[in-house]
Amino acid sequence: MSYLSANMNMLMTAVKKAASSLSRDFSEIEKLQSSVKGHQEFVAAAVRKVEANLRTELSRSRPAFAFAENGKPRPAGSCFIVSSLDGVVNFAHGIPHFSISIATCENGALTAAVIYNPATDELYFAEKGNGAYKEGFRNHERLRVSFRKELGECVFSTQINDKENLGAYAAVRDKLVPQAGALRVFGAASLDLAYVAAGKIDATVSLGNSLSDIAAGILLVKEAGGSVYELNQKDIRSEDIEAVLASGNIIACNANLGKKVYDLLNK
Repeated sequence: MSYLSANMNMLMTAVKKAASSLSRDFSEIEKLQSSVKGHQEFVAAAVRKVEANLRTELSRSRPAFAFAENGKPRPAGSCFIVSSLDGVVNFAHGIPHFSISIATCENGALTAAVIYNPATDELYFAEKGNGAYKEGFRNHERLRVSFRKELGECVFSTQINDKENLGAYAAVRDKLVPQAGALRVFGAASLDLAYVAAGKIDATVSLGNSLSDIAAGILLVKEAGGSVYELNQKDIRSEDIEAVLASGNIIACNANLGKKVYDLLNK
């Protein structure tokens, strides 16, 4: 993909500008590990910096766009759905697996998405109807979900987002582990979805994700040929993206696995 729309160029520029401070702060993390109080304050300040930079850059380019907030109804019309730092625990412990993500939502539909891990300089992006890609130096790599069909051959990921609801997570784990080839907990839902889109993992299943952490990744999976379902939806003959965004309970996988994973989890 040699051509990038003005909108995509804007999103990529915004996320990289905001990431510059995060990269500098990440390089300082190991020096603060021995100071619990100072460490926590440092991480909180790093997140605030990224959020402020993102809002400044995005508002300058699209002043008419509102910003969606987790736990609140999405604004009517056009809005940004922004995660300033998904994988904050990884970041805080010096683990290079975290991201900044931005999605645009227009007339109720996700229209563009960027997910960027500044620690590895990996940027994933998608526009509605134009496919999903990973940024390359000269050429951008088209993303495709995997084609695996058998659960026993597949790598799944999951997240643990709410320690007060461990019973529900245990139920998902106990159904997946005996059937899946492997189950991984990486600690950043946005990157899990990007990895599904890239075919690195075959499916991700998790509960209670924040709107901001999954919105961009949902579009990536869709544009890479994958399927996205609400974990408890009654009928999977069609997807229900609105239900996923509202609940945060998600199954994202290639088209071959959708019914198998859904049936396994809803026995």
